[in-house]
Amino acid sequence: MSHRNARLTVFGRRLLVERVALGRPVAHVAAEMGISRATAHKWVRRWRAEGDAGLFDRSSRPRTTPHRTDPQTETAVCDLRKARKLGPARIGPILGLPASTVHRILSRHGLSRLAWLDRPTGEPIRRYERARPGELVHVDIKKLGNIPDGGGWRTVGRSTGNQNRQATTDQRKSCKPVIGYSYIHSAIDDHSRLAYSEVLADERQHTAIGFWQRANAFFDAHGITVERVLTDNGSCYKSRLFTQALTAAGIAHKRTRPYRPQTNGKVERFNRTLAEEWAYLRPYTSTLERTEALQGFLHSYNYHRCHTALGGRPPVTRVNNPAGQYT
Repeated sequence: MSHRNARLTVFGRRLLVERVALGRPVAHVAAEMGISRATAHKWVRRWRAEGDAGLFDRSSRPRTTPHRTDPQTETAVCDLRKARKLGPARIGPILGLPASTVHRILSRHGLSRLAWLDRPTGEPIRRYERARPGELVHVDIKKLGNIPDGGGWRTVGRSTGNQNRQATTDQRKSCKPVIGYSYIHSAIDDHSRLAYSEVLADERQHTAIGFWQRANAFFDAHGITVERVLTDNGSCYKSRLFTQALTAAGIAHKRTRPYRPQTNGKVERFNRTLAEEWAYLRPYTSTLERTEALQGFLHSYNYHRCHTALGGRPPVTRVNNPAGQYT
């Protein structure tokens, strides 16, 4: 296998056979390249038998493994992992196997990390990604409690937070606080992870339609033509007006199955990122202050924040280079 001190890479092997093909002695070429004659003859022989494909490294995996764990035992290990979410140290004593053997079995079947399993079913998570920007856009809503002027309990403590909250109570109608909620409508492209969000007052159908029209204009400004929109089964998304608004723009509307948030997992993960890196990143003294900070977060998310799923690059890079070949 090639390493950082290797005398011959694939390029060097090709250069070797080219020099030999010109009629030069193998021993002379080997001396020039600092390798043994046996090594030079090996690569020339492979090239003559297999062509350019013979110049690449071969797998070191053995053809047979006589002492490999039998299939029935491997099945039992996988069943325990899926059904009871046990680790190698727990599965080993049950089946009479070393923990290292159990770990190799789990790795072989893609079950070595619990994060790769769907917790309710125990089945490996099947991750997907659309082939081009705009092929599918995920849309969802996250509800956040409003912050009273002066700050909530996270900022100023329970006692002062309750006083700030009570100060906004409409005493004429009710003794209950009327702080209410903010609704963060978000849309994220499945392929590039380019995201657009707004803080709105409710989650009704007309509000959702207006948000989508602005989100669609945002994607269009980045050269993305939206083909399909995926939502959950919220009442605003089940309305005919919302579907008609999408159809009028030539966009297909898809909805997830009930109780299957994994289907639109990219926007669900984006909601979690919103909470961690914007909504609860620092204490805010009012809802307005938190809302104003959203645009700064979105700019950082789309243009500067690295994503492991995008090769450590921001979403805008994937938009400009849909094939994902980063340089």
